[in-house]
Parts: sequence; C-alpha cells; structure tokens
Amino acid sequence: MKSYYVYILASKKNGTLYIGVTSDLIKRTEEHKNNLVDGFTKKYNVHNLVYFETTNNIESAIQREKQLKAWRRSWKLDLIEKENPMWSDLYEDLF
Repeated sequence: MKSYYVYILASKKNGTLYIGVTSDLIKRTEEHKNNLVDGFTKKYNVHNLVYFETTNNIESAIQREKQLKAWRRSWKLDLIEKENPMWSDLYEDLF
C-alpha cells in the first residue's frame, strides 16, 4: 500500500513555514533542501523538515494539508512544538 505524507518545513525555529503533501518524503525534502524547486521554499530558504504525518489515502492527505494551511500560525507552531520541541531537522531520521 502506498503512503502519503503531509509535511511542514521551516526556515528556523519559529521561522517561515511551508506545508506540503507528497508520496515520497525523502525525495521531496531533498528537492527543497537543494533548491531544486523554484518557488516559496527556495525564495525564503525554508529547508528544515520539522513535522510530518503519514496516511495511506491521498484524499486524506490533501484534506489534511488544506486543513493545516487554514490553521492559525500559533496552532501550527503548537503542533510542531508538541511533536518536535527542539525543532530538529527530521530529514536525517527518515533513513
């Protein structure tokens, strides 16, 4: 069964946030980290994977992405702080 990921990248602790969805979290994070993706994350230097969720349903992943994007910034920060209080880059933990 295929997995889908909703993820949050940050420029630094309490910095600029980016929320996305992907079926390949390692590849997508690498693309962001190496500025292979033109746009927001490249422009604002948003490269640290600070939060992610996994699901087996693409519709659920897209719905959750939209939900998180609609949240207040303080709620997003609280979500990250609860799961990753040190704001560690979780990318290395994927291996």
